[in-house]
Amino acid sequence: MRLIPIAAVAVLLATVASAQQPQAPGARQGGPGARGGGPFPRLQPLPVPDLPREFDTVSERIRVVPFVRNLAAPWSMAFLPNGDMLVTEKVGRLRIVRNGVLDPQPIAGTPQVVAMGQGGLLDVALHPQFAQNGLVYLTYSKAGPQGNTTALARGRFDGTSLTGVQDIFVADAWSMAAFHFGSRLAFAPDGTLFMTVGERNDRSRAQDTGHHAGKVLRLRDDGTVPADNPFVGRAGFRPEIYSYGHRNMQGLTVHPETGEIWETEHGPQGGDELNLIQAGKNYGWPIVTFGREYNGSLITNQTWREGMEPPVTIWVPSIALSGMVFYTGDRLPGWKGSLFVGGMAGTQLHRVAFSEGGPQGRESILTELRLRVRDVRQGPDGLLYLAIDANPGGAILRIEPAAAPPPTSALR
Repeated sequence: MRLIPIAAVAVLLATVASAQQPQAPGARQGGPGARGGGPFPRLQPLPVPDLPREFDTVSERIRVVPFVRNLAAPWSMAFLPNGDMLVTEKVGRLRIVRNGVLDPQPIAGTPQVVAMGQGGLLDVALHPQFAQNGLVYLTYSKAGPQGNTTALARGRFDGTSLTGVQDIFVADAWSMAAFHFGSRLAFAPDGTLFMTVGERNDRSRAQDTGHHAGKVLRLRDDGTVPADNPFVGRAGFRPEIYSYGHRNMQGLTVHPETGEIWETEHGPQGGDELNLIQAGKNYGWPIVTFGREYNGSLITNQTWREGMEPPVTIWVPSIALSGMVFYTGDRLPGWKGSLFVGGMAGTQLHRVAFSEGGPQGRESILTELRLRVRDVRQGPDGLLYLAIDANPGGAILRIEPAAAPPPTSALR
């Protein structure tokens, strides 16, 4: 195993940029639903292993343990204060794992979802004061007269069911298609709630600030607009918008020390991005991108433009970045401070190591298992948990330190 320096990735970015050639007049720009043919084929994922497996990484020798099985496309996880785990299944169920055992009965009271394509029951997050108020937040694909969109619901968990569930925000990102819903949640240190909404596979909407598609949003915990959002009172902008120019953002987390908002989003054929989200910034999609059409043709000849925020780093080819977390535990000390990101099409866990100056290097982990890693969370036990996207055969894996090998006698 080796850690790829971020500097080497920067060289790759420059190489990709220099290889881009201007589009011919009238070349396809990629409007609603433009996908340019099917993606390059990938190896099919493998079943979740029956037994624990051990792996060497740059900084840790780890043991990967099957923790929960028999899930249907698990999308997200959240740990309760007592150590139990909530798990969303994209098919529309919210499950609970108590003392390491999956309760056979789904939690009642979840909203009705549109479980089609990339839609369904998506992210789950707990209110920062969950121990006092019991509030649980869910994002999901919601049906309506204009098709479907991404919605945010909130309810109170009583230990067996959700009560008082209601939508507190419904994105104006309606579409008849079932692509690019987003949608991740993250509470900031000030108690505001960040939410991602994909551009619904309609590229033009990412730059259109008159609705929510292709945006990172910032809300109060009741779904209303904070008065200090960057576009409040500005004509032509929805007040919930915090940043725009995004494609399909399926990773969102808050840095545990700085409070910075970090986001990952899917590129098309190449160009997955890790972004540091800043108030009022334009992240460029589809005007600038390192990705190409699925048939290999150009989307744009620009990988950078003044006034648009470049990604911190990119993945070429794409690995379909998903849920992510900064690791802060002590059980895997060589990983402390690193960012861990799930890769679905890339069937891997990806580590981004940080130093004082920012991202320092990257490492692909668990590629031998060939599993679609949909979400990554740190448990209260200081271990990492992975949601494996499969239906049937979805699972939660736990990553723990491997036992030290027995000492060997010196040759005499």
